[in-house]
Amino acid sequence: MTDTRNKLLDATALVLLRDGAQALTLEAIAKQAQVSKGALFYHFASKQALIAGLVDRLVAQYDAALDGAGDEPGAATRAYLAASVTPPTPTATSTAADRTTVALFAAALVDPGALSPLRTAYQAWQQRLENDGIDPAVATVVRLAVDGWWLAQLVDLAPPPPGLHERVYATLTALIEEAR
Repeated sequence: MTDTRNKLLDATALVLLRDGAQALTLEAIAKQAQVSKGALFYHFASKQALIAGLVDRLVAQYDAALDGAGDEPGAATRAYLAASVTPPTPTATSTAADRTTVALFAAALVDPGALSPLRTAYQAWQQRLENDGIDPAVATVVRLAVDGWWLAQLVDLAPPPPGLHERVYATLTALIEEAR
């Protein structure tokens, strides 16, 4: 993916996060990315194409994480957890993936059909987790917990604060390890 294309997708995510879906215009994106509208149109012909680009980029991030996980039992489930929620650090509780996911689901308000490729990807990810060498129920519980975690972050439904964030992450990691 080219630098300008990534810059435009980053700008799209930032406009959505900062200003909401109602403020998502091609002009706002071009201004945020500091490119001409012509450059924007060269890479994305419409707002829907930008949203599709966000979906594609998110799917590619998760595909890469799962593809790189290896074959050790529980590796894909651990990779899904790490790709979805920031591993504990003293200061960080969100990732670029969190920001992309927030932007993506805000964008779904603009073009609900854009989620179709994500639904297809989720089917493949779920199948990969079910075949991860651990109890498929444990892998699925971790996926659903993680999906709920980022949803809590997405709409500010009391996401775990620092301290609890680390404990929840450790609990999910321990659950994966115990299932091995």
